[in-house]
Amino acid sequence: MFFFSQHRRRVAFTLVELLVTIAIIGLLIALLLPAVQAAREAARRIQCTNNLKQLGLAFQNYHDTWQKFPAGGISYGLCCNTPSYESWTISLLPYLEQQPLAARYNFNAYNEAPENKFVREHKTQNYTCPSELEPNILLKPESGPGNTMEYRTGTYRGVGGKSDGTGWWSIYQDYVTLPMDWRGVLHVVDGRELTYEGIANVTDGTSNTWLVGEYSTKSTPRRRTFWAYTYRSYNRSDCTNQPRTLWNDYTRCVTQGGPGMELACAHGWGSFHPGIINFLLVDGSVRPVQTNIDMNIFADVATISGGENRQVP
Repeated sequence: MFFFSQHRRRVAFTLVELLVTIAIIGLLIALLLPAVQAAREAARRIQCTNNLKQLGLAFQNYHDTWQKFPAGGISYGLCCNTPSYESWTISLLPYLEQQPLAARYNFNAYNEAPENKFVREHKTQNYTCPSELEPNILLKPESGPGNTMEYRTGTYRGVGGKSDGTGWWSIYQDYVTLPMDWRGVLHVVDGRELTYEGIANVTDGTSNTWLVGEYSTKSTPRRRTFWAYTYRSYNRSDCTNQPRTLWNDYTRCVTQGGPGMELACAHGWGSFHPGIINFLLVDGSVRPVQTNIDMNIFADVATISGGENRQVP
């Protein structure tokens, strides 16, 4: 005779238990995800800082070799569709262990020339912050003689100088309205008044003068930084006292309006690091600049000989 227990062992979850378990897992994910994202961004920010430090070392080695810094860009014509030659990013390639890439660039031809297509489209990590939303993609810039051809995006821009919105240090015709003492290290070299700068010209102090900063935007992709595009405001910018020029949103900056109108936004700065933008100083150090910085100090630190006696925050 067989006897069966009236109490069977339960082996499955009830619906309520399953829902509770799912809710707990969802809560844990919600709690952990921000921490994971923060850790990833911290790692990206460290890599971005290291990229800028490598650029600082490359600038120093370039200066040791040539007794001057590279030009922010070389352009011998007036605004606005003038073809250009090399930019600071291309000049630095041999000092970033990129000699083979530099050898592919024809320094006697325009930046937009067919023979420079390989360099224009080349993907390099040296000039890209890993926090970019879509790093190292090919796009056509919004303006200039290269706006019909593809360039590889980047992040880092040379500091041309200080501006009040009436002119810019990226091309000859614009800067004539600005005091010469407002120029930075990486302005245009044009065969006229503006020529190469050396450390001796940085009388405001190498630890108090911007050299390179970040520019990223979450809108208007064709207004991003293009690492190998020399023309105007695509791999160098200026510093103004307008807070909107530190936004990582070109369209919002233009909509806000202000001195210099959309050109102030085109010559702006921005990053996807929460609350900060990384800047390289002439002495090779890197500073995380708060986006709520005193904008007058920010603009003054862009000059090499303005005599403002500003200390970098």
